[in-house]
Amino acid sequence: MKKIFVVGFAGLMMACGGAKVDQTVLLGKEARTKERQKPRHSSASETANWESFSSSEEVGEIINYLASDKLMGRDAGTEGINKAAQHLENLLKSYGVAPYFTSYKDTLSNFEVPTYNIVGYLEGTDETLKDEFVIVGAHYDHIGIVSPVAGDSIANGANDNASGTTTVMGIARYFGETRANKRSLIFALFSAEEKGLLGSKHLAQKLKQEELNLYLMLNFEMVGVPMKDKDYLMYLTGYEESNLAEVSNAYAKENLVGFLPTAKEYNLFMRSDNYPFHLEFGIPSQTFCTFDFTNYDYYHHVGDEAYLMDLDHMANLVNKTIPVLEQIVNAPMKEITYH
Repeated sequence: MKKIFVVGFAGLMMACGGAKVDQTVLLGKEARTKERQKPRHSSASETANWESFSSSEEVGEIINYLASDKLMGRDAGTEGINKAAQHLENLLKSYGVAPYFTSYKDTLSNFEVPTYNIVGYLEGTDETLKDEFVIVGAHYDHIGIVSPVAGDSIANGANDNASGTTTVMGIARYFGETRANKRSLIFALFSAEEKGLLGSKHLAQKLKQEELNLYLMLNFEMVGVPMKDKDYLMYLTGYEESNLAEVSNAYAKENLVGFLPTAKEYNLFMRSDNYPFHLEFGIPSQTFCTFDFTNYDYYHHVGDEAYLMDLDHMANLVNKTIPVLEQIVNAPMKEITYH
């Protein structure tokens, strides 16, 4: 998360470049025609039990790798984040999720050394609705090597934001296996969020120039530990900006998404990768989060380690999000709107 300073709390969170239409966009359209030819599976309700789809073991396997010392804190433009990028690409491929462009790797145009967003794609199954897109995203970079604490200088970034990346990968695996999406889905893992939302800015501008018909952007940020004394599982940044929470809770048949006053106080709506899509497209673009300023002490710290993540909580979050997202993606009419 991009750094901000908060008096009375241990700092937060969540964090800014243009892109020209290039041959990767045009060639990407050709590559995606191959994806359309793949056979479709039956509906999710027939092929998967979403309540137990993601397990703590599956979640742990992904986040333990992303937050391991071998990736050296995943700073943008480093060998460590490039290893993470390749790992995410391999996972998407194994899930049956195609690259959106000619490659999964989307090179940032607004960063001084090569670094990549990872962008996957599943075409919708409905002949009309497939022309509308929903982006599910998270940043996978962190801050790399920092001043040592007790001899440890690697800021592993487990909660920030290997947790959000792991969540997106769980959702991608579900839809890759079931193909239960009438609208088209883009799974976007952003680099250089910690440098000022650069990855999401680059992709938002690139897709805008492509005139993508974007309906909704859902972002996941710091979801590795549960909140305490809350009657909802996640909060939504920009809660009052749209009806997303209301629709999500109706589909979940529970109070899945809530309002966190502190998130409004510090305007977290503008501080993560949802925001560039809001600016470029003017469509509902919001972040789901479970970091509430009181439940985790290791933001931008070498102590942000994978062993502190609550894997059961993370698997539960994926499993409860899947049916909500599935119903939003398959609704016959656009139902998420700004107020």
